Amino acid sequence: MGITSRMVPTEDASARKREIEEKLKQEQETLSFIRENMEKSDQLTKGMVSILSSFESRLMQLENSIIPVHKQTENLQRLQENVDKTLSCMDHVISYYHVAKDTDRIIREGPTGRLDDYLLCIAKIQKAVEYFQDNNPDSPELNTVKARFEKGKELLEAEFRSLLTRYSKPVPPILILDAITVDEELEVQEDVVLDHLPEAVLQDIICIAGWLVEYGRNQDFMNVYFQIRSNQLDRSIKGLKDHFRKNSASSGILYSPAVPTKRKDTPTKKAPKRPGTIRKAQNLLKQYSQHGLDGKKGGSNLTPLEGYDHDLRVKHPSDALTEKHGAAAGKDDVLDIEIDSYIHCITAFVKLAQSEYVLLAEIIPEHHQKKTFDSLIQEALDNLMLEGDNIVSAARRAIMRHDYSAVLTIFPILRHLKMNKSEFDTTLQGTAASTKNKLPTLITSMETIGAKALEEFADSIKNDPDKEYNMPKDGTVHELTSNAILFLQQLLDFHETAGAMLASQETSSSAGSYTSEFNKRLLSSYICKVLGNLQLNLLSKSKVYEDSALSAIFLHNNYNYILKSLEKSELIQLVTVTQKKAESSYRELIEQQIQMYQRSWLKVTEHLTDRNMPVFQPGTKLKDKERQVIKDKFKGFNDGLEELCKIQKGWAIPDKEQRNFIRQAQRRVVSDAYRAFLQRCANISFTKNPEKYHKYRPEEVEEMIEKLFDTSA
Repeated sequence: MGITSRMVPTEDASARKREIEEKLKQEQETLSFIRENMEKSDQLTKGMVSILSSFESRLMQLENSIIPVHKQTENLQRLQENVDKTLSCMDHVISYYHVAKDTDRIIREGPTGRLDDYLLCIAKIQKAVEYFQDNNPDSPELNTVKARFEKGKELLEAEFRSLLTRYSKPVPPILILDAITVDEELEVQEDVVLDHLPEAVLQDIICIAGWLVEYGRNQDFMNVYFQIRSNQLDRSIKGLKDHFRKNSASSGILYSPAVPTKRKDTPTKKAPKRPGTIRKAQNLLKQYSQHGLDGKKGGSNLTPLEGYDHDLRVKHPSDALTEKHGAAAGKDDVLDIEIDSYIHCITAFVKLAQSEYVLLAEIIPEHHQKKTFDSLIQEALDNLMLEGDNIVSAARRAIMRHDYSAVLTIFPILRHLKMNKSEFDTTLQGTAASTKNKLPTLITSMETIGAKALEEFADSIKNDPDKEYNMPKDGTVHELTSNAILFLQQLLDFHETAGAMLASQETSSSAGSYTSEFNKRLLSSYICKVLGNLQLNLLSKSKVYEDSALSAIFLHNNYNYILKSLEKSELIQLVTVTQKKAESSYRELIEQQIQMYQRSWLKVTEHLTDRNMPVFQPGTKLKDKERQVIKDKFKGFNDGLEELCKIQKGWAIPDKEQRNFIRQAQRRVVSDAYRAFLQRCANISFTKNPEKYHKYRPEEVEEMIEKLFDTSA
């Protein structure tokens, strides 16, 4: 066992040695391989270094050869570029010397039809001017191109004027009417566009204006613009006025289709209606203001009221006034047309001015627009204001002649001016203060003259003379009453305008803050003042009648007419603003006059009373004196009845209801008294000829009374 254990380590060591020797041998072989490769690498490196050294040497030789050539070439290129630039500059400079010649034909022929080419030529000339001014200001060429530039500018200005003049036309009246007329049947109003210039022409004008502002250094074209457009604006408004005169005078209908292509489908439109009684009121007020009317006053022209029967009134000489003033109707028609025309022209001015500003804003520089617009509208605005001043002056002259119908002309115009004032002010925003103040000044003038007319009319009602020939013979409504009521009815139609008129004359510090309610109270007070003056004057006039009964009928008719007129026209609502019991007061006055009238029958019915009637027993014979008393009573009754019926048959009570009421009341009183008298005398023998005294049966008496106030009976 000992031998075995020693042999084992010996074998392991031997194997380990052999392994190490093999590894060593391999490492030696590897080292030998590396050395061989190192030697080869060194050889290659030496070879590469040799090649690079040779290449560097050759590059240095090439550089030494090329650099001088490159520098020489670069210098030659620079020289070439300088030559090219010099030639280009020479060509450019030479072109300035030929500008005048090259553009001569186009400049001479003008810009018409070739605006773009013309502006290019002008631009070339302008550049030539700038060149010579900077580089050769003493050269004759500068004067040449300057002259050519000025010529071109003149032709552009001329073209601007020519285009505006040639294509600016007055707006047709029917187109204006479509633009300003509101059709109540349409839910959405179609805006009518007022195209003043064709689009192509407008663009040329805008282009020329822009050039003149930027390069022409000239603002004269703005004067040309406002002069031409101002003339067209004024002509448009005058054309509308002529349209009214031609069309309204014949038919009263204004044809205003929206556009020519829609004529068949577009209904005709009428001018806004003015209150229907204005013309009649004017006629009657003119009659009244001309005191005397050739000494033939005696009746009155009344506006028909419900319940009034004018056929039962006596025809008086003054009824010929209707025919006399028929010839004046044509003049009143003309006046109506002029008023409507002026109202429409005011509205048209606002609409046209607005469209002119839209057009102007495209052509005129912004900082010149307001001033140019101010100048543009002056002529048309001045003409409108002058016409308004003429209306005021005519009203003032008429008022001096006591023709108060003139104020009725002012009412519709003033109302329209005030309704459109805000839009008017908006349109004139930015214009001079003198321009803005023209409309307010006209409104103030109209309010002043209107208020004066109202006050003088109230005074004229109070001071109308009590002339005998001026009184209606039949006791019907006096002309003064009908005129006053007609006048007040116009105040109802224009109550806001009339109230503002009166308020404008208030001198209190709060005058500028008057409310609509305050104005309404002022107007109510004025109407009550007129009615009060009228009542006092009627009471005074009634004293002209010698017959107190006719005086009572006269006052009754007038009071009743006033009350019915107030109720029918709704004036009573305005009156009661300040006079709560006005209606009951008039009814009391009417009742008082009926009672006064009924007293006239006392001289008839007093013969039917028991006064002085003899006391007798049935079957006893009357004394002669007693028989005579009864005879006198019959005779007094018969004569009084015949006389009153004859007289009062010629009197008038136009109100059918009142006429029947008074007849029936009187018939009942007289008939009852007569029947009672006949019954008392039935068994009394006071005459051999009873038919001589008992002339009328009660039914006949009633029939006679039924014919009172009936001229046809």
